[in-house]
Amino acid sequence: MGARIELVMKTVRQRIVTRNLTPGARLPSIRALAGTLQVSASTVAEAYERLVAEGAIVSRPGSGFFVANKTAPLCLAGAGPKLDRAIDPFWVSRQSLEAGGDDLKPGCGWLPPSWLAEGDLRRALRTVARGPITDLSDYGTPLGHPALRGLIARRAAEQGIEVPPDQIVLVESGTQAIDLLCRFLLEPGDTVLVDDPCYFNFHALLRAHRARMISVPYTPNGPDVEALASVLAEHRPRLYITNSAIHNPTGATLSPVIAHRVLKLAEEFGLTIIEDEIFADFEEAPAPRLAAFDGLERVIQIGSFSKTLSASARCGYITARRDWIEGLIDLKIATSFGGGRLNAELVHGVLSDGGYRKHMNGLRRRLAKAMFETTAKLNDIGIEPWVEPRAGLFLWCRLPGGRDAAEMARAALTRNVVLAPGNAFSLSQSAGGFMRFNVSQMRDERIFEVLRAVVA
Repeated sequence: MGARIELVMKTVRQRIVTRNLTPGARLPSIRALAGTLQVSASTVAEAYERLVAEGAIVSRPGSGFFVANKTAPLCLAGAGPKLDRAIDPFWVSRQSLEAGGDDLKPGCGWLPPSWLAEGDLRRALRTVARGPITDLSDYGTPLGHPALRGLIARRAAEQGIEVPPDQIVLVESGTQAIDLLCRFLLEPGDTVLVDDPCYFNFHALLRAHRARMISVPYTPNGPDVEALASVLAEHRPRLYITNSAIHNPTGATLSPVIAHRVLKLAEEFGLTIIEDEIFADFEEAPAPRLAAFDGLERVIQIGSFSKTLSASARCGYITARRDWIEGLIDLKIATSFGGGRLNAELVHGVLSDGGYRKHMNGLRRRLAKAMFETTAKLNDIGIEPWVEPRAGLFLWCRLPGGRDAAEMARAALTRNVVLAPGNAFSLSQSAGGFMRFNVSQMRDERIFEVLRAVVA
């Protein structure tokens, strides 16, 4: 019985650490939590009493148990399931970012350096170096580089989104864009909706903002709209973060029918949507954009150039309704002051050069070839793609014979191969039999040798 009591206590502590239970929040009833964890009511009652003794929760006779009104320092490392800590989002990110030169990274989310536009980058660097000293030394304006914002506005028009440059705010990255929007739109304890699966750093960012997360299953055509309607009615989330163009990690594409139904539900339930289009330039033909259908009323579009241009030249953007721009600018000044003028100059120099379009055309062809070849090799091992992506870097694959992705990832890491197991992307922890593969990082045959070994 002692082990079961400890399980209940760890579960409650976990929910408090991740802010799923905020200070003052009422805990589930003893009977409800016993049913959820499949333990006896007496086990939960004893666990609650011990947590009261610790000071983590308080008892209010006749009302139930509540989280103590004190806020412990936020611990992001404790935000993932302890038994799965080795393969949580932070593990995937750290292993990929800290990998040595001999390590192979089919689980990472970016292109190999040799696939990027090195020549264009070097030319743009030389141009910036010859320019005014202010481009190398001064802060940027609050909205950001005017010419780059104009270019982003023209790119948006190609997707059917009519937006003037003064409704675009430049930021340091797509991650900072979401961070600013969370600061702008959320209060601690607010509910946010994510796809299941979704990009794992969405989870980390939302935990850092003390948000309560819920998820909706993702299908090959977009979110499951029946499940979405149910979740919106029950939980009334304030925000939904998603990809329309080349969903991460699945590679799926939003359909026009699903897009319209999502927007109708958003209007009915007062939902704001952040549409992350960081992979848009990998598309052969543009997918439907929620922002285009919506006209930037309920949808905020964000993006960056780290995937196609350079992860070192940190530059992203937020496209939002006009009456939100001043508030976002104030937050940007408060958190990063003027922003990166040098990076914006560099990005604009590359994007305004005709070589970028030529580079992207070649890159899309190269990725299509890698997608075809990688799919065939994975199929030979018994690893099957969940959907055939139209474009992009990622294959979301089902593992053979009920194999556990976490165990495969641990085994592969001992052989210097970094994988991305499915539950790192799944809030519900329902993707243990899936793995995300980056086809641009799958050119070394040693990866397939390791996969055959860990699958066997």
